[in-house]
Amino acid sequence: MARINLLPWREAERRRRQRNFFAATAAAVALVLLVGLGVRVQIDSMIAAQQSRNQLLEREIAELDQRIEKIEELEETKANLLARMDVIQQLQESRPEVVHLFDELVASIPDGVFLTAVKQSGNQVQVEGRAQSNARVSAFMRNIDASTWISKAKLLVIENKDQTGTGFSHFRLSFEQQHLDPEAAEDRRAGLPSPPGAAPG
Repeated sequence: MARINLLPWREAERRRRQRNFFAATAAAVALVLLVGLGVRVQIDSMIAAQQSRNQLLEREIAELDQRIEKIEELEETKANLLARMDVIQQLQESRPEVVHLFDELVASIPDGVFLTAVKQSGNQVQVEGRAQSNARVSAFMRNIDASTWISKAKLLVIENKDQTGTGFSHFRLSFEQQHLDPEAAEDRRAGLPSPPGAAPG
């Protein structure tokens, strides 16, 4: 019986299988590397896109901050202008009241009384002066209470002429300045009742 040697064929088959295994392994590794590279590229692209959006948002936020600063500056300028307008309006409104105040004050001073100081704080007016007698100070206070633009006289200090050694009584009193519109002032001078809403402010 003839004997056949199969060793070379088996060795060749084993080598073929090894080559196929290495080839398949290399292909799998290459595929994994390719997929990993694709994922990495995709992630880098997503990161770059997000960074671009972040930069855009930062620029928009910076522009909004600048606009907000400008708006705040405009609001501050507006508030300052409104405050100045209020001051100007108050000055314009108070100009005739100052005239009425001094007109009424001069008209209320009786003979034998003269003033040395006048000080005003809001509606409150305080005066200091000299009088020939206490009775003339009383007359001065009655004139104030009967006046149109000033009222509520209140004696703060009085020193008799015997105490001062000057021959005059020294006094200090206060009263209130009334805020009346011209029609109410004329009605008050005429002794008529003031219409609703025209009472002293």
